[in-house]
Formats: sequence, C-alpha cells, structure tokens
Amino acid sequence: MSAPVSDADIARTILAGTVPAAGPAHDLPSAWEAAAPEPSWAERRLAAAAPARAAPAPALALPPLADAAPAMLGIGALQAAYAAGALDPAGLLAALRDRIARHPSGRDAVLAPIADADAAAAESARRLRAGTARPLEGVPFGIKDIIDCAGAPVTCGSRLTGARVAGRDATVVARLRAAGAIPLAMLATTEFACGSAHNPRYGAVGNPWNRERWTGGSSTGSGAALAARLMPLALGTDTGGSIRVPAAWCGITGLKPTRGLVPRTGVAPLSWTLDHVGPMARSAEDLARVMPWIAGPDGEDHLAGGHYDPARARPGLAGLRVGVPGGWFTQMQDEAVLAAWEAMLGVLERQGARLVPVDLGDVATAHADGYAIVMAELAALQEPDLDRAPDLDAGTRARLAQGRTLAATDYLRALRRRPVVQARVLAALEGVDVLVTPGLGGEAASLADLTVTVNGRPEPLQAVLPRNTMLFDYTGLPALMLPTGLGRTGLPVSAQIVAGPYDDALCLAVGAAFQRDTDHHLRAPPEPA
Repeated sequence: MSAPVSDADIARTILAGTVPAAGPAHDLPSAWEAAAPEPSWAERRLAAAAPARAAPAPALALPPLADAAPAMLGIGALQAAYAAGALDPAGLLAALRDRIARHPSGRDAVLAPIADADAAAAESARRLRAGTARPLEGVPFGIKDIIDCAGAPVTCGSRLTGARVAGRDATVVARLRAAGAIPLAMLATTEFACGSAHNPRYGAVGNPWNRERWTGGSSTGSGAALAARLMPLALGTDTGGSIRVPAAWCGITGLKPTRGLVPRTGVAPLSWTLDHVGPMARSAEDLARVMPWIAGPDGEDHLAGGHYDPARARPGLAGLRVGVPGGWFTQMQDEAVLAAWEAMLGVLERQGARLVPVDLGDVATAHADGYAIVMAELAALQEPDLDRAPDLDAGTRARLAQGRTLAATDYLRALRRRPVVQARVLAALEGVDVLVTPGLGGEAASLADLTVTVNGRPEPLQAVLPRNTMLFDYTGLPALMLPTGLGRTGLPVSAQIVAGPYDDALCLAVGAAFQRDTDHHLRAPPEPA
C-alpha cells in the first residue's frame, strides 16, 4: 500500500471543485416577491410527494440455485440456497469469517465483528427449519462505522471517539434485525464520513480491484467488503455521494434513497440537511429485496417520512422515458466512462425505452451550494471539539476550516436556493420517468497522490468524485449507482439512475432490467494471491 500523502496535498485534493464562490444571489427572487424561497420548502415538497401508507412488499421470485461458493452468493441466491436446504446460516457465517481472515480487504475494510452474530444465525436456522422465516432471514450484513449497532464499537473512523460502544441499534439496524438479517461486522468509513482516504486511526481502505487505488468514500469499508465477497449486504450513508462513489469504483450497486425514506436515528450526522442512509449490495434486485424492510418513519427522526412503494416499479421498460442530460454531467468524464454510459442507454433502448434529452440548468452553482451546506454544518457539529482539531484527519480539518470561513449569508443562500433547484429538476422530470447519467468521471483514484485519471490527465480527487452525485443529495431525489463495464485499466466504471421523490422502486426496476441483460454486476475482482 502506498504511503500516505502530505497533509497539504490531502487538503488541496479534498477541497478541489467544492469551495463555493462568495457573492450575492442575484438569481433568487426579491424578498418582497411571493416566490422568494425559504429553506423549509425543499423538505415540504418532498413530504408532499410521500406515499400516505406502505404498500405490501411483493414476494420476489427466487433465482435458480447457484453452483457457487457461499461467499459468492448475493441476497437472492442466498435465499434460494436456504430454501433448497443447500446452506444454513451458521455455515455461511463460517465461510464468510474464513474469507475475511484470508482476504486483504478483511484487514482494512472490516473493523470489528459483531458479538451476537452466532446467536442470530442459530435463531435464523431454527426459523428456516420451522418454516417461519422472516423476509431477510439469515442474510449477513455489514455496518458503516457511523451507524450504531448495540454493543459494538462505533467510532466514526476518528481518534476523537476513543473506545465508544453503541448503547442501542440505529433504526436501520434494528429493522434489518427484525427482518431476520444478521449483523456481521462494523465496516470502515472516512472520519465522520467526510475525511480523506488516508484515515489516521485505521489507515486507507484499498480497492479490491487494485489495492493501490481507493474504494472511494465515505462508505469505504462497505464498498470494499461487498466487492471482495466478504458479505452480501452493507449499510452506507450518502451526503455528497458516499454510497454511490464506492459502488461506482468497487463495481457494486448502491442506492441513495429519497431523502428521509430511511430514518437517520442512531446515525452520526455530517449534515442534518443532506444526510441519507441506504443499502449497498451486488445487484438492484438484491436492493429491492431489502428496501421494503428499512423504509418508513420511526417517530424519532423528524424528517423521516413516506414509504417504499414497490408498485412504482415497472415489469418492463417498454415506453419508459429516459432523460439524458448533457453539459455538466458529461464534462470531466473519461471517454471510457462515456462509452459505457452510452452502451447502457443502448441496452435500455433495445428493451423499449425512449431516450429524451433534458436540461437540468445550472448544476455548478447547486454543486457548490451543496458543499457550502455540508462544510458549514460540519463546522457547527464539530465545534464542541475544536480544541482537539489537531487529532482530526487532515481532510476533516481542511473541510472544517473551510466551513468556518463561510458567512451566515453563504449558508442561508445555499439553503434558500435548494428548493429552487429542486423545483427545476422536478420540472425536467415531468417529461421523463428517470434520468440516466454517467457515474464517476474515471476509474478509482490513486492512493499515492489522490488523483483520478481522466483522458490521460490526473485530476484532483474531489474535482471528479462527487461531480454527478451531489445534485441529488441537494435535491433529495433517489439515485442508484451500478456498474456499466470496465475502464482503460480494467477497473469498474458506472452510471446513475435518478427518479422523482419516492420512485426508489422505479430506479431499482430500471437497474434490474439493465442487469438482466448484462453481466457487469457479476464481475468480481481478481482473487488475491
């Protein structure tokens, strides 16, 4: 593994392309106009689109029994193996632990085992034998190290948290347990979900496709553990792209749900305005098996609302209108990424979809505003521990310092512009069913210098990494990242499917349709020597 880069280079690469330009908001309506926006309008618009009640989750058909080692099985294949009596939860846990012990990603992506996994596996085995299996019975999952799991060390990837142990489960963990899933391990994160690739407490997480490259963050361990076949399901969070970035660079599938669909209760905040919680797996179909059981309000997160509506999925793509944005979304993109994206659009067209050009307007300002919100709220959240700032990761310190330079008007301008941008994007979606954009602009970043190569030129990490993801945190829309092939050096490239509020099931259905006709999501990294 390459040696960590200097603090100065970490600061330079982590702020590239994310520092907002100061200046008055001449693009917003005057204060006396009825259309002058208030920050709360964005959340109100999302809440107004929420389904009033939960629809019954359909029983998804099981795939054919797979002839593969237990660790290679995704969620659906695992359930098929259980149903056929070809595997039991205890045997699966033993196989996964053996793989974790032998695989390099088991040493950097996995931070700690969950103590009661064996008892949970025994209960799952009993239920499977008795015919009383719950929806996700016996499915092991990993947990990002900012999401609480009762009795487990949850440190937010920081030296500041010491030997913290969570007192209770986060809502999303409790819901997975209730559905029969088994918490297996705590997984690495960048510090407070915003630090650099080179974490000072645990070290960098190497990409299983090439250990000299990064997984992307901040859900570093979740991306690596899934790609390395250490577990079939993991939880992540996404504030500027932190589920979708590791999904893109590790060749897996990750969903940032509609804002508030999965409660944040028990999850350490980075930005109370933009934080999202969601699942990561190997396929869109596997995510569709999980989403009904983690979505919906919990009575504690005041912004959680709505329900996952499986009825919004489509059985096929005939007549589907696919919005194809250009401009910002196709700039700073390697030709191999664009070629794979265009090939994906061709697959969707052959399945009956119709491609429709769309214009989402000024994305650059919205992108910068998203980071103004993140850095201002990070600075406010970390203020009680400013006297311990020297112990923070250099990337966290750089973002914290940037957040402290922002004026109140900079922060409030970004919040006021949010409902305006949201309305503009929703207006574009009125003419289409989904948007499909390129994913990240290049293959996984180099850990040696924190750059991403785009058409032969090294670019600072952060100038590329969140470019096509931040807008959908800012607007709160569901966004699915999935692999579309391999790039110039044989590492995964990706595309993103976006839909309207609470159309998460539609995103997953379109992703599943693409994955039924392609095998990119089935590709695995080379096995370590």
